[in-house]
Amino acid sequence: MVQWKERKKSKIYIPPKKDVSKMIAVPQKQSLEAVVEAPDKAPGVPVTAAPDGTIGNLLQPLDEIAGFKVRPGYYRMEGAFATVDGVSFSISSHGATSCTLLLFHPYESEPFAELPYPESYHIGDTYSMLVYGLKIDEFEYAYRMDGPYDERKGLRFDKTKVLLDPFAKAVTGQRKWGEKPEGGEDFVYKARVVRNDFDWGNMQFINYPFEDLVIYETHVRGFTKDSSSGVRESEAGTFEGLRKKIPYLKNLGINAIELMPIFEFDEMESARVVDGVQLYNYWGYNTVCFFAPNTGYSSSVEHNHEGNELKRLIYDLKKNGIEVILDVVFNHTAEGNEMGPSFSFKGIDNNIYYMLTPDGYYYNFSGCGNVMNCNHPVVRRFILECLRHWVIEYRVDGFRFDLASILGRDQSGAPMDNPPILEALAFDTVLSGTKLIAEAWDAGGLYQVGSFPSWNRWAEWNGRYRDDMRRFLKGDNGTAGGALERILGSRDLYNPEQRGHRASVNFLTCHDGFTLYDLYSYNGKHNEKNGWDNTDGDNNGNSWNCGVEGPTDDPEVEGTRRRLVKNAFAALLCSRGPAMFYAGDEFCNTQFGNNNAYCQDNIISWLDWNRLEEYKEIHDFVRFMINFRKRHPIMRKRTKPAACGLPEISVHNGYPYNSNTDQGTHLIGVMYAGRNAFDTGDDIIFYAMNSYWEPLTLQLPELSNGMEWYVEVNTNVEYEDGFDFGTKTEIFGPNTIRVPARTTIILKAK
Repeated sequence: MVQWKERKKSKIYIPPKKDVSKMIAVPQKQSLEAVVEAPDKAPGVPVTAAPDGTIGNLLQPLDEIAGFKVRPGYYRMEGAFATVDGVSFSISSHGATSCTLLLFHPYESEPFAELPYPESYHIGDTYSMLVYGLKIDEFEYAYRMDGPYDERKGLRFDKTKVLLDPFAKAVTGQRKWGEKPEGGEDFVYKARVVRNDFDWGNMQFINYPFEDLVIYETHVRGFTKDSSSGVRESEAGTFEGLRKKIPYLKNLGINAIELMPIFEFDEMESARVVDGVQLYNYWGYNTVCFFAPNTGYSSSVEHNHEGNELKRLIYDLKKNGIEVILDVVFNHTAEGNEMGPSFSFKGIDNNIYYMLTPDGYYYNFSGCGNVMNCNHPVVRRFILECLRHWVIEYRVDGFRFDLASILGRDQSGAPMDNPPILEALAFDTVLSGTKLIAEAWDAGGLYQVGSFPSWNRWAEWNGRYRDDMRRFLKGDNGTAGGALERILGSRDLYNPEQRGHRASVNFLTCHDGFTLYDLYSYNGKHNEKNGWDNTDGDNNGNSWNCGVEGPTDDPEVEGTRRRLVKNAFAALLCSRGPAMFYAGDEFCNTQFGNNNAYCQDNIISWLDWNRLEEYKEIHDFVRFMINFRKRHPIMRKRTKPAACGLPEISVHNGYPYNSNTDQGTHLIGVMYAGRNAFDTGDDIIFYAMNSYWEPLTLQLPELSNGMEWYVEVNTNVEYEDGFDFGTKTEIFGPNTIRVPARTTIILKAK
């Protein structure tokens, strides 16, 4: 093996005694990405990796450019990678006629060196150059590319533009949240080379079955930015701030967290002031760089170690049994339309990376100015490499794809039956254990809930679940049949014999729309503070204010709201398939009726942790229901058959085995029967929901073997701290209960 010794912080190569011309040395602590095949190495020269993850080689320089010794670099490794002798820079463009590497001193806007790639360093569409003598903490880098400019053909090469490496692992220029460069100019993005030396130890992927997940969607900044979060001010709104809240998440019982966009994005895009309040692109659905974490989410400067704070967060989440899912945005970028900036893809291969009309304009199925051309082979490869990077280097467990239906369109925008990118992701060997979740619609009108191409690998945000359940839970007529389908795993959308209950991610709330408390506090949206005269946001939220619009001191109204919130959580956590809810719903966080808070970097979007004490009843109920769901797997998935012979699923709307519904059906009952989690006996659960404004009587099916029904949950009982949520419920007569108005009752056979 190749040996390394430290001498005055430099690495000294000790020649081996035996021939190692065909060996690759792999130290124990190194990035998987550093283990590379190097077909372009000189004959008989070993490629090695140092303990800090840098790539080693014995290649000799061939040329000198701008005072730097250089030679062709690692063509198969796009991006910039440190070697023992310097840094390899590789970038590809189909249409460029020349490429120049720009080197900057940190924080400076003018390059101290410009290194044009010799034509002999240009193989196919890839430019690659190994620059000797560079120390990664002493420079930042970018590119310039020249080529034809013809907007009608989609060609936008401009050698005056400074271009960000699409494969950059860290982006400079936007470290401080909410700050523009001096003079209000656009950002000039540059990249850093990252030293990949985070030690994951023997950390393994958790790989929970999909239907066992309880997913907690949250925004990194909004989760702890408010002072009520209790984290230190320097850590508020950061990866570290979220890490400090892991004990809370573990205690709540969730086992997966879905992070809204954490790739480098531009919160200053469309930043403006409305009524004296600074607004931003707060959510982050406008990616600047897909391989780099958002440096604005780090509590400290991480120069050349960017991502370590995020990795510590992921490490500790997984150590506490919580999987990590990233919300990824491959449908568009922050470069926008014809009027937007050109800082990366536009200047590299605009007509490849974006969907363009025949006259060179940008399609806009994203509603954000442009659309990525995801099924072009170049873009497809880029997306695959990106997701592999996050799985390998960050140990991410899954991805939720924003407006995923765009990934199913061809280069002209037409929907495809078998989109190559979706198939490639489904069968990729590195991603084989990774959860893939589609937001199965886009802003162009393509709605694919229940029909998203899956190959039995893709799951979907079930928008039908959200809409049908919201209508039933607030008491709309004629909605019971749809609600039953959703509770039982949306069998009308996903064949249980093929995709099982893994396909439907059930949710009632997410970042997009009302919070759960606001769903029962407002009849209409109140987005006036967004500055669009309340024209933005969803107009069909299926909400109900319980009689008063907004805040109220009326105890009856407030009591109804709390009961409806508990009903919603009970339904969600008793439904077949994985469950997801939005952070703060467990303690009735409010956005004051704003159902499109994408631009609100303030208490509208930040979690108000003071409400955790005010709504302790709701928090304790949610924690109880999550634990109840874990103890009774028959509710969320198929188990072994019950020994007593009861069917796995049966419907009892008002009286035993009545599955009929009509316009007036408001009382539904579902019985699950199977073996319990420890295979020690039958597990029989009965879920009943009365969405009517008056009490209704429910007859329960008879049990055998001396078993009786016991109430476990009643959302209409008065809350007492530490009180079991169902013990005060009366059962009237043999197998008969009276279900109060707008109430859920859950029973267990014992």
